[in-house]
Amino acid sequence: MSSEPYETAEAAVPGGRVVVVVDPDDGAVVASGFGGLDLVFGFLTEQEQARGHREAPDSPRVAPVVAALAAYAAGDLDALDRVEVRQPGGAFMQRAWTELRGVRAGRTDSYAGLAARAGSPTAVRAAGQACATNHVAPFVPCHRILRSDGSLGGYAYGLPVKEALLVHEGALLS
Repeated sequence: MSSEPYETAEAAVPGGRVVVVVDPDDGAVVASGFGGLDLVFGFLTEQEQARGHREAPDSPRVAPVVAALAAYAAGDLDALDRVEVRQPGGAFMQRAWTELRGVRAGRTDSYAGLAARAGSPTAVRAAGQACATNHVAPFVPCHRILRSDGSLGGYAYGLPVKEALLVHEGALLS
């Protein structure tokens, strides 16, 4: 693991401002979300946090991530799919996060549907945990998962953010 500090930036999208933490070694987003830098950087392990961070929106690794967020905000709803992400987790979590990235913008799925697509149809609670512990939102689009009855369910950054993202993507009427 490198000792270079992580690179960070912030960009506006529907629902608020997304903070991104990018690994300068490979350009992968290792943490992101709507909660501000302290919260998002706190998603990393203590060992990772020891590397520190620096604001670098124009760095060669971060600028494409910021551009993808701007493109998404401007209506290129697939722009976030092209950003590399990395987060730790067990086998089911990794499968669930991969499947989440397969839920296209403008579509939604249920926690039960996510569990089934991740290979464990009875693991509905674990699918909910995969959404709750997703530390690279909105790149892994847990906001696209709804309750089986079609209601919004929860969202770590609040239902107004989830609703704004879904309206932007055309999955909900405003």
